[in-house]
Amino acid sequence: MTEPPRVLLADDQTLVRTGFRLILGADGIDVVAEATDGAEAVEAVRRTRPDVVLMDVRMPGTDGLEATRRILTGAPGEPRVIILTTFDLDRYVYAALSAGASGFLLKDVTPEQLTAAVRTVRTGDALLAPAVTRRLVQRFTRHGADSAALHRDLAPLTPRELEVLGLLARGLSNAELAARLHLAEATVKTHVARILAKLGLRDRVQAVIVAYETGLVGVTGPPG
Repeated sequence: MTEPPRVLLADDQTLVRTGFRLILGADGIDVVAEATDGAEAVEAVRRTRPDVVLMDVRMPGTDGLEATRRILTGAPGEPRVIILTTFDLDRYVYAALSAGASGFLLKDVTPEQLTAAVRTVRTGDALLAPAVTRRLVQRFTRHGADSAALHRDLAPLTPRELEVLGLLARGLSNAELAARLHLAEATVKTHVARILAKLGLRDRVQAVIVAYETGLVGVTGPPG
């Protein structure tokens, strides 16, 4: 990935789009399209095929959550979506992460954080630290019978992979996982990759959500 990321901006506020365009452009990142609502964003993604979408959650008409769901359909070449919000721990952000978004940014993000985030998710990494995702899950996760039913989704995982997933959900990095399990970091990366593949997950953010929603990790348990 030697070429700079191609970005689509979806926000109903002109000043936000203009500011982000200037920041990204100054760092050599091309904004290929802009959208003022979710429906425009979905159409622009199909037309321009960006690498990354910066998606506002709350827009008139089709909101960012529905647009994210439509964009992340599982088709080859789909972009990475970063959710933009003015509120930390917004319930819409949790829903968007569950739908496949790769992370979220607050709108008062610094220029350095914005450009770094775009480049990070473009390479396939998740933007959110699992510990931050855990806070979202603790506040908004489902409870009761649904969790018991979802637990069957973990059946393809080996006991070691279940152990890795549980620790990952508590916020441990690959290096910390390697130290805790007395494994090489490369081995941990292989376990994480297999977990994502077996469960059909996009990245570590979704893995954290699944770990809590299935009951593998309790939402009231200690973080480590």
